[in-house]
Amino acid sequence: MNTFRLIAAALFVSALFAISAFAQAAQPAPSKIVYINVAAFDDDKAGITKYIAVMKALDTEFAGVNGELQTMATRYQTLGKEIQALQASATNNPKVPIDQKAATAKVDEYQKLERDIKFKQEDAKARFQSRYNTVVGPVYQDIMKALQDFAKQKGYSMILDAAKLDEAGIILAVGNDSADVTKDFVTFYNARPAGTAAATTPK
Repeated sequence: MNTFRLIAAALFVSALFAISAFAQAAQPAPSKIVYINVAAFDDDKAGITKYIAVMKALDTEFAGVNGELQTMATRYQTLGKEIQALQASATNNPKVPIDQKAATAKVDEYQKLERDIKFKQEDAKARFQSRYNTVVGPVYQDIMKALQDFAKQKGYSMILDAAKLDEAGIILAVGNDSADVTKDFVTFYNARPAGTAAATTPK
């Protein structure tokens, strides 16, 4: 999973369960609380196919800029090592002359590259966020609706995000694996009509 997909995954997890999914049973009954592991939605083999598809489309759309950043980062690291080597040589072998013009050119290129990388990263991140909202937004809304439908159909009073609870240290022990309905929800969602959410095709 590349850098942008990781960013997207973080955005999706933080947004999806900002609101818990609630549903009241038709008749009064004891509350039934279950949980879902949102991280599993991105699993290529067992995740939500629609979500995986739009994320792969985003990966493809930003593959070019991601490759440019990787190339720039490699060059940046190489220059850094070369500059360190020159500095070490000047310190350890002061009698050995150093091409000051060449050394200055390396430092200038290193500093410029650092600025360029920062600018390109910020620009790419902003464009990715915009495209993420456009492309993943409809799927996110559809998943939220599906969570509500799923909760009502199953008679669940509340669906919690297991990953968030674990991260917060709220879950101390789980005595019954039946409370994990991740697989059931993924199956439920993937079986819904393909046109439920009209995702925007990346440009």
